[in-house]
Amino acid sequence: MGHKKEHWTSRVGFILASAGAAIGLGQIWKFPYVTGMSGGGAFFLLFIIFTLLIGLPMLISEYIIGRGSGKEAISAYKKLAPDSAWVWVGRLGVIGSFLLLSFYSVVGGWVLIYSVRSVLGKIIAEGADYSALFGSIISSPVTTLVGLFIFTLLNVIVIAFGIANGIERANKIMMPLLFIFFIVLVVRALTLDGAMEGVVFFLAPDFSKLTGESILFALGQSFFSLSVGFSCMVTYSSYLKRDVSLTSSAGSVAALNIFTSFLAGLAIFPVVFALGFEPTEGPGLLFMVLPAAFGEIPFGAFFLALFLVLLLFATLTSSFSLYEIIVAAITANGKLSRKQAALIIGLVVFVAAIPSALTESVLFDVTIFGKTIFDATDYLVSNILLPLGGLLIALFIIHRADKSFVKEEFLLAGNAGETLYKAWRGLMTWLVPIVIIVVFLDTLGLTKWIFG
Repeated sequence: MGHKKEHWTSRVGFILASAGAAIGLGQIWKFPYVTGMSGGGAFFLLFIIFTLLIGLPMLISEYIIGRGSGKEAISAYKKLAPDSAWVWVGRLGVIGSFLLLSFYSVVGGWVLIYSVRSVLGKIIAEGADYSALFGSIISSPVTTLVGLFIFTLLNVIVIAFGIANGIERANKIMMPLLFIFFIVLVVRALTLDGAMEGVVFFLAPDFSKLTGESILFALGQSFFSLSVGFSCMVTYSSYLKRDVSLTSSAGSVAALNIFTSFLAGLAIFPVVFALGFEPTEGPGLLFMVLPAAFGEIPFGAFFLALFLVLLLFATLTSSFSLYEIIVAAITANGKLSRKQAALIIGLVVFVAAIPSALTESVLFDVTIFGKTIFDATDYLVSNILLPLGGLLIALFIIHRADKSFVKEEFLLAGNAGETLYKAWRGLMTWLVPIVIIVVFLDTLGLTKWIFG
């Protein structure tokens, strides 16, 4: 017996959930340090342009597939392309989401540990070695496994409650708080002496600092920043009612995504510049540089705790979408309840994540093609499966999905007209696939001969 179809209770709930899926570690952790290493303002401007020209059309495409079919990722492709190999696009999304969770949950555990420690006042200390602190946390098997377990448990609880009572309710609480916390942090950052140097670095484009590599970074960041490529948004939009405009909803999500990146830059770069740190610190910016920076300002422990809690919220809302695509797929036949599926998937994810969690401790010497288990899984997902999934979705929506069906879904319940539809179709036909291929080749190290 099949389960009754769930729906989002409102358009706002759907937008906040979609924004929550998109706004995660990529916006708050990766975006600032990639921007810092790629020239600042010029990179941010390119990111905005590429998000609107690449990420947004991809997001609309996933919405069309999901809402149009009314099915979760795997069943959606079965319905729209019956008896074909296109069903593997959905299966790739489920497999990719599972693999992504196997290391994303580990980082989520780190963020959880840092959040708890910061709230308890146990991070910032006079003369603290923040690099050593980070190393001690990620190299402790017990600490990392406890963090992983609690992070996984939080996901299981929310997913088990369903779409309206679980994911939507959680996002309606966490997303507004995230923006409120961010604004508080931005106000504090902008009041520091020397903060304007960081603002200028972030918002004043200096195109002389752009390189071929930073342009490709901006392309990749724009594609990955809206949580497209693994059909998570196909599953989310399958719960959407037909009186909601897909194009305006997608536009709202893209706008919130860009706004979050803007806030992240304003919260971080003024602090980094005002206190004499380098904006090019890379991944260590979050766990090592920011604690040191906040430690030098009044009430720094409070503001660091605020930042880490909002990062935890963002990490959780993104992982909800990864869990949902898997849970929705295995409950589609009605044999398992949502609660049973959430518990099973949570347990399997926890077990699968243990090798990545122990990468910096007992499994330090274990490598795959010269990479640690954590890095190898990250490389497979981010550099191969995600671009491949995005390319297949782009090809599907243009070359396999029924053209009249696609057009009807695009125009339904909204103000989008023929001109906007033709522009979207043109972007999905030419620009988006070409960009994905270029980014794909770059991640494999095959574009250096183009950019030098």
